[in-house]
Amino acid sequence: MRVSLGRYVPQKSLFHLADPRTKIIWTIVMMVFVLLCRNWIEYLIAAVFVIGSFVLSRISFKFILQSLRPILVILVITSLFNFFFYHGTHVAFLIGTKPIYYESISMGIKTILRVTLLVISASLLTYTSTPVAITDGLESLMRPLTVIRVPVHEIALMMSIALRFIPTFADETDKIIKAQAARGAEFDSGNVFKKIKSYIPVLIPLFIAAFRSAEEMATAMEARCYRGGKGRTRFKVLKFSWADVVITVCTLAFGTAIILLHIYIRNDISLFRYFYK
Repeated sequence: MRVSLGRYVPQKSLFHLADPRTKIIWTIVMMVFVLLCRNWIEYLIAAVFVIGSFVLSRISFKFILQSLRPILVILVITSLFNFFFYHGTHVAFLIGTKPIYYESISMGIKTILRVTLLVISASLLTYTSTPVAITDGLESLMRPLTVIRVPVHEIALMMSIALRFIPTFADETDKIIKAQAARGAEFDSGNVFKKIKSYIPVLIPLFIAAFRSAEEMATAMEARCYRGGKGRTRFKVLKFSWADVVITVCTLAFGTAIILLHIYIRNDISLFRYFYK
């Protein structure tokens, strides 16, 4: 079981050199503008921009597939719901007596593109930033909240630890499943309920491993005299560089293009317009 979320891929690229604060803001901006996309031109621009960002990061495209693998079921179910329950005015074909509309096909494809771009954008942040860098970036961005006594450092630390242990627990789950299978356990036979029941023996050692990892981390932090963020210094000081300027300019150009398209293209360019006559 390979879970890519939370994994850092070391490389020498534009995104790896950028400040984590820039990449966090880039991720948030990308998610907002992807959610704003409504016609095919906007989705095309967003896809080109995200894929181009991956090319600049010099990360293999196999990591994109790994990041999308856990949500394949969600994509399939969501697209089927759109195909069968989203009504339009132009029928594309019939499945039995159920009409499938061009508008429903268009909406299903757009939903798949939207979710895919959101996951890829979020994955790029973890691929190009270490958990420590993400923690420092989040803490720096949320520092103004300390005025209203929000525990910024603790929140950033918890988010970083949770993100860090996602691939760790995924690997641990994979090891436990293989160990159980070597002892004769069957995970793929029977109906759905039997398959769910067969995974119960996996949960107990997984929880034990999780508590053990938490205890080891707490012991390590205590041994290093960790007392929170007050008065804490850092080995690497966050600094903006030319890479941040390039990413910011490109992101502003992308956002401007999406906003202009929203202003000048008021009617959605639906899929049925290209196929229905």
